[in-house]
Amino acid sequence: MWKKYFNASSITEVLDLFDQPGQSIRLIAGGTDILLELEKQEEELDLLIDVSRIPGLDRITRDDSGMIHLGPLVTHAHCVESELLRKYALPLVMASYLVGSPQIRNRGTIAGNVITASPANDTISPLMALDASVSLLSKRGMRTVPLSEFYKGVRKTIIAADEILVDISFKGLDANQKGVYKKSALRRAQAISLVNSAIILTFDGKQVTSASIALGAVAPTIIHARRAEQLLISKALSESVIADVARLAASEIAPISDIRSSAGYRVGMAETMIKRGLAEIQTGANGSNLPMRPVLLWGKQTANSSPVINSGKAYTGTEPIQARVNGKQLSLTGGYKKTLLRWIREEALLIGTKEGCAEGECGACTVFLDGKAVMSCLVAAPRVDQAELITIEGLGSEDRLSAVQQAFVDEGAVQCGYCTPGFVMASEKLLEENAAPEIEDIKMAISGNLCRCTGYYKIVRAIEKAASSQ
Repeated sequence: MWKKYFNASSITEVLDLFDQPGQSIRLIAGGTDILLELEKQEEELDLLIDVSRIPGLDRITRDDSGMIHLGPLVTHAHCVESELLRKYALPLVMASYLVGSPQIRNRGTIAGNVITASPANDTISPLMALDASVSLLSKRGMRTVPLSEFYKGVRKTIIAADEILVDISFKGLDANQKGVYKKSALRRAQAISLVNSAIILTFDGKQVTSASIALGAVAPTIIHARRAEQLLISKALSESVIADVARLAASEIAPISDIRSSAGYRVGMAETMIKRGLAEIQTGANGSNLPMRPVLLWGKQTANSSPVINSGKAYTGTEPIQARVNGKQLSLTGGYKKTLLRWIREEALLIGTKEGCAEGECGACTVFLDGKAVMSCLVAAPRVDQAELITIEGLGSEDRLSAVQQAFVDEGAVQCGYCTPGFVMASEKLLEENAAPEIEDIKMAISGNLCRCTGYYKIVRAIEKAASSQ
């Protein structure tokens, strides 16, 4: 997959590494997209630079002018957890909460979502509706580009080979502005958008004075429904206005048919999504589906408590990967070209962590990396160097199962058992952060885990029992 892997310790270090003519170089942060891409490449990448340990890049801030800034390592989970964004950028929080699953949200970054440039990516639409800009840094200097000018087509952007995205910025919503994000997908979690829409309206009393309607998965890039936006100006939201605006917006798109949906269905769903979104803004129900205490699978951590390790270390095959695994220090040479899942199983010889899909879809490989639940198939092995890792073998003790493990046994929440380690890991982290979860919390916690045998009912009962026994 790569010839050399480098854990960077600063942006300056990254820019220096770019000065290698003729070398194929990529950056990795969360890795939820790029690792799958590299697995499919026939030729090895010369250098993969991991920026996930550079300190200070995972912050969400608001400056004195009211501009919100997202660092390049801000994850979807950071957005879901952020009270600042709930107040000033609710559509972005709503979109982030619908990305993948808790394990995916713990690794995937907003910057990565933006750079990947898929028109179906969830967070681009709200950022476009918010009129966001991206700041790109190289040794030639810094340039700030409106997001509307950043995209050239499907998975194509204007970012140069020697540039790194260092900031995403936008004006936070004012008190007279309301926003919403809606998504149509084939299932509630782990699903790519068939259509998505972000709507932001500015009001003077009940009258709309400006409107922004961004639509995803209906064109090669995220687009605005310009005529529909204009139709809203100087009008109050009513059932007839909402219907007219939604109908006009749907007429402005020309989506494709693909394996996930026909063009006609996308047009119909675009109209439905906009109608629902405007109705939620009208009634004040926008954001009502967001829980006050969202499931993060962070345990007792907070947004700023994750350990950051300055590495500045290269891996070419002879350097050992040193990590604290299940409370024991390991130093293993080899496996630096593997995913963390394969490193755990083939180098550390801990085979409880399972490979179900190797694409972040099934959750069987869930582990705790620096205290957060992640899919180990979507983490590069060198990322675990100097980190804390817990696998299914690290739960309970030699003579006693954990409360979750015992509850799974008591409730018969297994059949073939292949997916069980992943379910147990997700459940353990849920109960660590919320000792008395509601049924919806439980469902969200295991939304990234698939089981083909049990039908989930006994799994849910097991988690409820484990919670009640604590």
